[in-house]
Amino acid sequence: MAKTRVVVVDDSALVRSLLTEIINRQPDMECVGSASDPFAAREMIRNLNPDVITLDVEMPRMDGIDFLSKLMRLRPMPVVMVSTLTERGAEVTLKALELGAIDFVAKPKIGVADGLKQLADEITEKVRTASKARVAKPHIPAATTVAGAAAAPRPAAQSIGRLSTEKLIFIGASTGGTEATKELLMNLPPDSPAVVITQHMPPGFTKSYANRLDGLCKIRVKEAVDGERVLPGHAYIAPGGFHLSVERSGANYIARVSDGEPVNRHKPSVEVLFESAARVVGQNALGIMLTGMGADGAKAMRTMRDAGSYNVCQDEATCVVFGMPREAIAAGAANEVLPLTKIAQHVIDRLRSTSGLSMNRV
Repeated sequence: MAKTRVVVVDDSALVRSLLTEIINRQPDMECVGSASDPFAAREMIRNLNPDVITLDVEMPRMDGIDFLSKLMRLRPMPVVMVSTLTERGAEVTLKALELGAIDFVAKPKIGVADGLKQLADEITEKVRTASKARVAKPHIPAATTVAGAAAAPRPAAQSIGRLSTEKLIFIGASTGGTEATKELLMNLPPDSPAVVITQHMPPGFTKSYANRLDGLCKIRVKEAVDGERVLPGHAYIAPGGFHLSVERSGANYIARVSDGEPVNRHKPSVEVLFESAARVVGQNALGIMLTGMGADGAKAMRTMRDAGSYNVCQDEATCVVFGMPREAIAAGAANEVLPLTKIAQHVIDRLRSTSGLSMNRV
């Protein structure tokens, strides 16, 4: 089997050396080159034609975001960002994912050498995943089209109407999920049922991610806090490094944020969230499995369906990585398999069909 060919781009000679060593230790990949800045990287990519590149965010002459933007426009390819565990690092990383990067590794601000060695398994797993991922089309701002004319405005989200019982929407996602979840949430109306989300993401990034979505969506988006009431018109994201589940408190649903061992090697884990949906919410739950590597949440999503929930999985053609949805479908957990762009409307239509609002009264 041919090895995955990787080019490392980082201004730190130490980081380049460490990443090269980590990659070359794997039997299925090799570092074919390393570059200290995007200009050297550009020539290296042209000459070596790698399968994946790792890209630092902060570099001299041209930062990683500018280079990524040009790369995804001119020669789209799988990119794993190497960012820092800082607030600015989180913001820039989210921008990189928006531009089409497959995933990211968060290196510590101090103790980089030891930190990267501890992250060796994560780094190689993400390179491996990136090599098999579907590269997203570059982000095109909505304000313009190819012809330069104003793009059609996004249609107003339909009101769902008064539901006979309180529904909850549960979302699980991993690789590629930050943008997929954004697409879904941006199309939900302000009177949407509460949305509870587990996105595989490390500590330090979920708060910035929630704040970013809150500024884009019609519903409110926040990082979940243990014990808070789960309210309609709000979305709650599992904090990085903690599991998120829901519990019942009298007539209300509350968020439960807890520490504990990883489940399916993940913390937060979709399995934990979806199991609570099956146990606590049952037939009033709607489950959505978005793009991601692995099988986290597949068994619990089947348990949700057995408990009466209605479940949708993202289809293969629109997934960055068709791992988690594929496993959920194979487990018999899905009522529907849909392209990403149709999931929100399908959920709205289903909710409206159970509300007092007629389908033709929008």
